[in-house]
Amino acid sequence: MNYTSALIVGAGAGLSASLARLFAKQGMAVTLAARSVAKLAGLVDETGAEAHDCDAAKREDVEQLFADLDAAKRTPDVVVYNASYRTRGPFIDLDPAEVAKSISITAYGAFLVGQAAARRMLPKRHGAILLTGASAGVKGYPLSAPFAMGKFALRGLSQSMARELQPQGIHVCHFVIDGGIKSARRAEPADNPDSLLDPDAIAASYWHVLQQPRSAWSQEFELRPFVEKF
Repeated sequence: MNYTSALIVGAGAGLSASLARLFAKQGMAVTLAARSVAKLAGLVDETGAEAHDCDAAKREDVEQLFADLDAAKRTPDVVVYNASYRTRGPFIDLDPAEVAKSISITAYGAFLVGQAAARRMLPKRHGAILLTGASAGVKGYPLSAPFAMGKFALRGLSQSMARELQPQGIHVCHFVIDGGIKSARRAEPADNPDSLLDPDAIAASYWHVLQQPRSAWSQEFELRPFVEKF
């Protein structure tokens, strides 16, 4: 499949940065969207990407983002949704406002971005929407109910989108990231190499999915380190 323009929503360090570098290396125009783009200056310089302020949980922000990309002739044919918000704590002590925010950013924002993307992809019957999930979307953990609620909703959204949109040429894939991701703040133990997910390796799997022939599209793709317990 030939893709020319990518939008990464919820961009930051880690996986988003690895995806931006890989997409740029493949010759794609890259757009990064985040609630604050100041942190993206270095990545913009490195990849030649554009950065846009966008709160993915606000409809007006999402509509403005896509309108701006249309006007700049950067309408994406690949959209990656990486945004999420997590609040933790004992179930009886959780702040309802924080729970609502977690669901809104993790799942409702994905709906808004996915809908805006699909409206532009369907006339061309071409495009891909990739949703970054987590093991919390498959199994809920203690002290993490809001994150599980958001990621379960994201997974259900991806299944509905895929069943409706894939027959119309839009590849929708949900990625279950089952394990910790290696970063500057999360170093890998010296005595346990490859025990954390390498963000560059995750990005390579996203690219692999984008290259799948449509006769054998993945709708869900699980990734975990070889030492991770199922």
